[in-house]
Amino acid sequence: MSGSRFITLEGIEGAGKSTVARTLGDELRRRGGEVLLTREPGGTPLAEAIRGILLRRGTEDLSAVAETLLMFAARAVHLDNAIRPALAAGKWVICDRYTDASYAYQGAARGVEPALIDRLAAAVHADLWPTRTLLLDLPVTEGLARARRRGGPADRFEDEHQEFFERVREAYLARASADPQRFRVLDARADEPGLAAAALAAIADLLPA
Repeated sequence: MSGSRFITLEGIEGAGKSTVARTLGDELRRRGGEVLLTREPGGTPLAEAIRGILLRRGTEDLSAVAETLLMFAARAVHLDNAIRPALAAGKWVICDRYTDASYAYQGAARGVEPALIDRLAAAVHADLWPTRTLLLDLPVTEGLARARRRGGPADRFEDEHQEFFERVREAYLARASADPQRFRVLDARADEPGLAAAALAAIADLLPA
């Protein structure tokens, strides 16, 4: 098995992205591929440090624009130190979230102008977009219920109200509709084996014959 591919997973909290990422990674390795499983924000020590700033609730306000700039700072580090080297080495990269998340969370949900996100995306990664993006879609109420069942304290994003995540979901679906060649929308209400099978089917055309 040869040839690098860049696969991203998108969706609201509780959609099952981490589980699907592991399933895809296991299957690709079984087929002989080299795989980098990673996430955003994060993926490298420095990018994970920025993730910590973004997720924790501190004593100072973090504006929507500041949040967006931090997201792209983490993305730039992640690309330079993990994603680009892995792709250059012929590995498959499976990433939990990427720039589509910035349009959904910071753009649609926080109200940041899409033009700013456009400029940051152009500066940070230019035309490096995923080969395939799997949007794990499910109703917001179900996703949030799953996220709560995981336990632990909620971070800045998980603590948002339902309307916030409705805007995120709508933005994701709009992006998928606008770019059907790259996106595949999966019903994340399926059980774990069913969702895993759907995810594998969604990248089947990218696998070597």
